[in-house]
Amino acid sequence: MTVSFTLTPEQEQLKMAARGFAQEYLRPMMHGVGNEADPLRRAMLLRPVFEKAVQAGFLKALIPVPFGGSAGSGVDAAIFIEELAAESPDFVISLAGPLIALAPVYEVGTMEQISRFVAPFLADSGAPVAAMAYSEPGGSANFDAEAPADGVRTTAVLDGDEWVINGSKAWASHLGGWDGQGPDLMTIVCRTDKGVSLIVAEREHLQGHVTVEEYYDLAGLRGCLTTRVTLNNVRVPKGNLLGLEGDGVRLTRNAFYASGASIGTFAVAAMRQAFDIAHEFALAEKRGGHAPIIHYQAVADILADAKGKIEATRLLSWRALDAVLRQDPAAPELALHAKVFGSETGVEVINELIKAVGVTAFNQGFPILRHLMDALAYPIIEGGNVGVRRRQLQTLMSTPDYDPLFASGMA
Repeated sequence: MTVSFTLTPEQEQLKMAARGFAQEYLRPMMHGVGNEADPLRRAMLLRPVFEKAVQAGFLKALIPVPFGGSAGSGVDAAIFIEELAAESPDFVISLAGPLIALAPVYEVGTMEQISRFVAPFLADSGAPVAAMAYSEPGGSANFDAEAPADGVRTTAVLDGDEWVINGSKAWASHLGGWDGQGPDLMTIVCRTDKGVSLIVAEREHLQGHVTVEEYYDLAGLRGCLTTRVTLNNVRVPKGNLLGLEGDGVRLTRNAFYASGASIGTFAVAAMRQAFDIAHEFALAEKRGGHAPIIHYQAVADILADAKGKIEATRLLSWRALDAVLRQDPAAPELALHAKVFGSETGVEVINELIKAVGVTAFNQGFPILRHLMDALAYPIIEGGNVGVRRRQLQTLMSTPDYDPLFASGMA
């Protein structure tokens, strides 16, 4: 097998197409997002651009080829995500709902379920959104805990040929859809008689049964439409259960490997932008001295260390996303490292770059702080590093047959 890190002509084309779209549409959109105080109005600024992305085929680029989309390798996905997230991670998170919500459909869905549930996201127009209804207002790090612990509190009870679902969900983008009536598809983590299960609700089942209780005013990722919702007697056909009843814990964890791996790429995008800002500042600013500050060792060291960590995180994230999309047995560990290492490196690097700029960076009018506020979200979203991801690594490394060389392919 030949290993090459040179982009193919097709990957170069993908990179430039995504970069061109991001600079033409996402960059001006984010100026509006930055100036809007209301979280709902802020998020709605994304919708017209979302529709343009669907027309451009970017939503299909998140659906694997075997299921009708155009998503190829994990490296392709990482390139695509980095270019868009460099201008607006908010937008990519909104667009990428199907990445998580459809993952268990791909894994255990019947042919009929796959056809029906994936169809809305193969459209060439509109703004279809999906949500993985996992997190709950009281926290979900122990969602699989048994009584007397709460675990998952959302319940699904069979009533004839329908599931009746009640509970509260939070934090996932687009739980309320664009209009508060629900997304086009919601994969719900809930408790049934046989344990934690996954049930898919389509928009027709959600309308009139979803109440948006709060639109979160986020410190970073401010364009994300993030809500706390209540599900009120959502009635879903019995056949919308994914896989076996009680298999929801495994399916939920598997669904978050792709999103976890992608967080490394989100962190790369934030670091990349912060580095460009700090580097340009260091080349131009003398701060009262005789030469630009890049000629001072302390500043040059910060920039050099930052650049090395960006490159390392990018390669780890490429490897992790590639392993997840290929269903490589090493994917769980690589995805967890990309999530934990990538997210925490992102915060560390941007914070150091801010020190190189100095107090000027603390002015809201200077662009670097926005990237720090976005990066601060990455250790705590898509499964918090402390409550979820490191515990998963602990479990993995505690198994008697764990091989430290396996994930690297060097075993």
